[in-house]
Amino acid sequence: MKIIIANKSHASFAEIICTTIEESAKVRGTGIARRTPEYVISKMEKGNAVIALDGNKFAGFCYIETWSHEKYVANSGLIVHPDYRNQGLAKDIKEVIFKYSREKYPSAKIFGITTGLAVMKINYELGYQPVTFSELTDDDSFWKGCQTCKNYDILTRTERKMCLCTGMMYDPE
Repeated sequence: MKIIIANKSHASFAEIICTTIEESAKVRGTGIARRTPEYVISKMEKGNAVIALDGNKFAGFCYIETWSHEKYVANSGLIVHPDYRNQGLAKDIKEVIFKYSREKYPSAKIFGITTGLAVMKINYELGYQPVTFSELTDDDSFWKGCQTCKNYDILTRTERKMCLCTGMMYDPE
């Protein structure tokens, strides 16, 4: 198993990445924002993603988003293919993308929102702390990404102050 910085040569995996994300959301009954293959490919082409491969087979993925002129960075779209779950791969992917984010954007605050306890534990081990949504980016384009989540109505009713997700942040300061 290798976890590497994704590039345009990995574009052929975009469809399975998106399908795996969508199926995972259905199985868990949680709100995960949908991604398109074109969006995933754009992250690969910009060098803002990591992919886990078992030979030539897709095993996992995560990408980087930047907000507010690179003041904030989010590690998003973390997914592990069902064949590779419960083996610690999500933690390995998260550690690689976190380290890569710190190298690429050393002064940025790194944040994420999740409903998953496993991701919360991984984030905590990396140095993230729980935060209120008001401490996250106020960039409208970030919150627009939540529109495909089934819990979006909660976020809008509360004027982006709360949802079912937990916000977590690593502050390099």
